[in-house]
Amino acid sequence: MATLRDLLALKGNEVVAVHPDDTVLHAANLMNARNIGGVVVLEGDQLAGIFTERDILRRVVAPGLDPATTAVAAVMTTPVITCKPELSVDDCGALMTTRGVRHLPVRDAAGLVGMVTMRDLLAHQVSEQQATIAQMNNYLFDLR
Repeated sequence: MATLRDLLALKGNEVVAVHPDDTVLHAANLMNARNIGGVVVLEGDQLAGIFTERDILRRVVAPGLDPATTAVAAVMTTPVITCKPELSVDDCGALMTTRGVRHLPVRDAAGLVGMVTMRDLLAHQVSEQQATIAQMNNYLFDLR
């Protein structure tokens, strides 16, 4: 069974981060430039929170805050749910669904080692299903 360590080895372990004092506008521009839906918030090397598109809508746009002057720290999600690299991809999907999150930082004893998203889990699942279909087709055609 595939683990998050396996998934991160394929997709990469880059984590895009902002500082708590950065503005929402800066974080949003960074997310747009990188085509991602969330960033971790790091104070030094400590995980302070996570900031996602959902936070922008619910905590900035809906209350009418100015993204150019609002600090990420004021609207980020905290505490952050994290998981270990040894967690299976299936268990990670269940955790994300149960907790209602779409971005999950992965960390071990040394610190942050990556970030997985629902998109990553879906891509992994599709890849596994395609491999299974290919194996079944090969098996069936070899029987002829």
